[in-house]
Amino acid sequence: MGEGIGNEEQLMPFIRSANIACGYHAGGEVAMQQVVELCRKYNVNIGAHPSFSDRENFGRTEMHLSSMEVYSLVTDQLKILSDIVKRNGARLHHVKPHGALYNMAAKDPVLAKAIAQAVKDMDGSLVYYGLSGSVMIREATGVGLQTANEVFADRTYQPDGSLTPRSQNNALLSSTDDVIKQVMKFVRENKVTTVTGEEIMVQADTICIHGDGKHAVELAKAIHQRLYEN
Repeated sequence: MGEGIGNEEQLMPFIRSANIACGYHAGGEVAMQQVVELCRKYNVNIGAHPSFSDRENFGRTEMHLSSMEVYSLVTDQLKILSDIVKRNGARLHHVKPHGALYNMAAKDPVLAKAIAQAVKDMDGSLVYYGLSGSVMIREATGVGLQTANEVFADRTYQPDGSLTPRSQNNALLSSTDDVIKQVMKFVRENKVTTVTGEEIMVQADTICIHGDGKHAVELAKAIHQRLYEN
């Protein structure tokens, strides 16, 4: 959220956690303030969504930085949002890296540890949201953070548990029915059907919906309703 899409208030009734852009891939302090106010209004957990400093590519292009550079990058973004949150009498609940930073950290233990250490040093009570079963979760647990294994409602999966790259045509699920089917499989069976047709195990603690998706509000409402009914 806070990425300039403008659908935040429409989404708020159907979610429990918001990942707020910290200005490095999108948004800015005005947007952060607005989303924090909405989170308070709707009792939604406030999360930081740090990324590479890459507004031109929406944070979705890989960058190769040293561990110290990544540590500083994440720390700086957490401080920006944390200051806004504190001024509003609220608290930061979690951190979820964005885009290429997230996808690289899911496979790179050195990068994953640098991010996790920055989060831990900022506030050891923060929950770290990371790709289910990935090295992100392992490294965050290793530094003593509470973690939430994240699954994706609208993304397809590879047999190794990674997300299908957005550069591929089959990276996104196109229909609400397909999204609901995948979500319910996550929740009921702790499984997902990969692009090869193989079923793999996944732990689902939190479900991601992309706020910049064309049908984000529709999907959020449908998922919320189906989970509530069940």
